[in-house]
Amino acid sequence: MLRTSNPCRIGSGLAALLALSSVVLTASSAAAKDIKICLISGRTGALEAYAKQTEAGFMMGLEYLTKGTMQVGADKLQVILKDDQLKPDRGKSLLEECYADDKADIAVGTTGSPIALAMLPVAEEHKKVLIVEPAVADSITGAKWNRYIFRTGRSSYQDALAAAATVPENEDVVIGMLGLDTAFGRDGVKAYKEALSSLRPRVKIVAEEYAAGNTADFAPFAERLFNALKEQPGKRIIGFIWAGPHPLAKFADMKPERFNIALAPGGNILPVMNAWKQFAGTEGGIYYYYDFPKNPLNDWLKAEYTKRHNAPPDFFVAGGFSAAAAIVTALTKAGSTDTEKLIAAMEGMSFETPKGTMTFRKEDHQAMQDMFHFRIKKDAKDNDVLELVSTVPASKMPLPITVPK
Repeated sequence: MLRTSNPCRIGSGLAALLALSSVVLTASSAAAKDIKICLISGRTGALEAYAKQTEAGFMMGLEYLTKGTMQVGADKLQVILKDDQLKPDRGKSLLEECYADDKADIAVGTTGSPIALAMLPVAEEHKKVLIVEPAVADSITGAKWNRYIFRTGRSSYQDALAAAATVPENEDVVIGMLGLDTAFGRDGVKAYKEALSSLRPRVKIVAEEYAAGNTADFAPFAERLFNALKEQPGKRIIGFIWAGPHPLAKFADMKPERFNIALAPGGNILPVMNAWKQFAGTEGGIYYYYDFPKNPLNDWLKAEYTKRHNAPPDFFVAGGFSAAAAIVTALTKAGSTDTEKLIAAMEGMSFETPKGTMTFRKEDHQAMQDMFHFRIKKDAKDNDVLELVSTVPASKMPLPITVPK
């Protein structure tokens, strides 16, 4: 039994202590807040599969990096999902809504390059960070860029440098290109031409064709490319810069081998590449393939995604995870959602992703990242299509800086 000579005094002290505890708890609660992240993707339309992968990877990235708490420090992460339906005007309006109505601290998006380009000025107007993932048009971190834009997704030029690295170095090669008739396709072909001129000067693009994504009959495009290549000396290749249902099989049906022309499709999502087993030995460049990077994040993603979805993580799953990694790293480093503090933290920032380390280049905020040189396996099976030829390190890719001065 506690004996005391002044119970009133002890009671006063206890009351004071309880009052102080109440103040501390109230202050702690006030300090914690919701961090709102707006994720915009093209869930409706031809790129629906890409969008769903991005969303899945983004949420799994947040889960892994916050150890399941969905918190950075004491602050809760709240993700707001929106569907731009692959419409530039809608994407622009949704980003306005994110910043103005939802009071988002940071935004991520989107799937299609034309929609992402329409969104860029909105970030500048509201002075809020927009992380572009996975749209790839070079102008996003080039002519149309502003200081509020960061991109975890690869650029067309990075795709091009990876593809160029797969072309024989000491052979004369002529290439015909089929590009999607969008900013993605045209930027991609332009970048590939420039990449080849710097890395493979003996390789020339001699013909270009562009087709709409809903094209049903590819015969006219194929015949024009066949005619442009068939009399050319050296190795002959038709390459593709394409998103959505791939025309590779339709080109193959027209038997380009009769003109000694090979097809080089480039990387794609697994459901598309599963149809390429007949092209064993074909090589190309790819942004991500689940079995190529060796690091703890990718190990976890492979195991956990496969368990949940009965398939390996795909191209855009890794991209979504990478955007999440950039956000968690930036918020932790900045210790704030203040835009200027975030920009200061993110410029030159390195962060770990399932692909490996990425670094935001200070000059244009493009994530510098490794790419991969693949070959289609001889014994390819569904979801087991590619083998790694080599990693194309970020340090070996001379990506130009093209932002306005």
